[in-house]
Amino acid sequence: MPSAAYSIKVLKPESELNRGVMTQTIGGIEALRTAMTGAVVTPNDPDYDQARKVWNADIDHHPAVVVQCATAQDVAEAIRFAQDQGLELAVRSGAHSMPGYSSVENGLVIDVSRMNQVTVDPEAKRARVQGGALLRDLDAATQGYGLAVPAGLVGHTGVTGLTLGGGMGWLTRQAGLSIDNLVSAEVVVADGTILRAAEDENPDLFWAIRGGGGNFGVVTELEFRLHDVDPLVQFGLVFWDAGQGKQALRLMREVVAELPRSLNAIPAALTAPPAPFVPPEHHHKLGYALLLVGFADGAGHQQVLDRVRSSLPPLFEYVTPMPYVTLQQLLDEANAWGFYGYDRGAYFEDLSDAMIDVFTEHVPRRTSPLSVVLFYRLDEAYSEINDDETAFGGGRSPRYMGFFIGLCPKPDLLPPEREWVRSMWDDLKPHMIGTTAYVNALEGQEGDRVRETYGHKYQRLATIKAKYDPQNIFHRNVNIEPAQPA
Repeated sequence: MPSAAYSIKVLKPESELNRGVMTQTIGGIEALRTAMTGAVVTPNDPDYDQARKVWNADIDHHPAVVVQCATAQDVAEAIRFAQDQGLELAVRSGAHSMPGYSSVENGLVIDVSRMNQVTVDPEAKRARVQGGALLRDLDAATQGYGLAVPAGLVGHTGVTGLTLGGGMGWLTRQAGLSIDNLVSAEVVVADGTILRAAEDENPDLFWAIRGGGGNFGVVTELEFRLHDVDPLVQFGLVFWDAGQGKQALRLMREVVAELPRSLNAIPAALTAPPAPFVPPEHHHKLGYALLLVGFADGAGHQQVLDRVRSSLPPLFEYVTPMPYVTLQQLLDEANAWGFYGYDRGAYFEDLSDAMIDVFTEHVPRRTSPLSVVLFYRLDEAYSEINDDETAFGGGRSPRYMGFFIGLCPKPDLLPPEREWVRSMWDDLKPHMIGTTAYVNALEGQEGDRVRETYGHKYQRLATIKAKYDPQNIFHRNVNIEPAQPA
């Protein structure tokens, strides 16, 4: 389809002035609508408020246009329209960006959430995933054949946004990051061209999108390599009182260091939920937990639990076989849409005694029961990929990735929770692996941290950025600035 010619005038009707919303003249919007297969939503449309919503309720942007794309060509038209009209561009898939990169004030949002089909080839062990699919869509489709892609832990997260930053979760020790299992991608770049990125086609772009975030274009399809994963896994949650924090974390450190590849564990600080498996007297109690999952290894899972029980008897535990798709959505409710959130993240070589001392001092200071801290163990398959094979930042040596997440049900509770996250992060800095971080957990467009995270890869990424997005129109992300001509 040829590019449409657009004529648009930006207005601020009196009724919208207080909201800071821009409305387009009908000629420009109608030209865009004519060129699109999907829908175009503006502030004058009744579904506008729903269309502009994102997961983090603390983000309240009012885009001038939300383009709900149905095809890659729709994406190309939206990119051209935004540039023709000088509108700042945001890209939305699962809308889970904590800092709010998936929306923009007075700009244009390319929303690919309606492009959410997942197609599985069980013989070839491949899955084609459209750019708007969620993790639960991917898991449901692949588990129908006893297969899975390493991904995150919350089912309503977008596959694409998660993958472009790396993608880590329960299967990372067995099968690496999401990007380590990416075979190809369809990418719409800044000039509206639709490209295939793979080892044999546009390999520079393929390298860059595997860890370089959304800097290089809009990804409208991903092709993944799949792994055999039994639909039933062994799950265990062991919970200790807050006063046992130091002993519990040291025990968890010892246990995790000896885990076979078929098991994975996440040490955590959290509030005991008012769930049926929690004794009523412990509902809403702050404490420390070990989440332990066994993949086709019931005996090994039981041995670890026996060791934990005998070493430091827990306050309570919950141990049960569980469908993998249920495991993948276990944290969905605790991370539901509509909460107000803020997070930071950091890598740690280990949970050292000194680090544990600082951490346990800060945990009781949080004020919202929704706030959590999770430590993902990254080793085995994660560390078997050559560091330069992808653009992934931070390094591949064995480590923990710490996620410090402040979540609140009401906006007035967020400022103290934000301060809690920041002060804990600041005091833990001496124990971190530099100030590098998982790109999906970087707080914002922090230039120095971005450069440090990518290290020697940054200049290569900047050169590729200059090739595919020289004007940096895709800048609402953990941004890599285009290299300047020599």
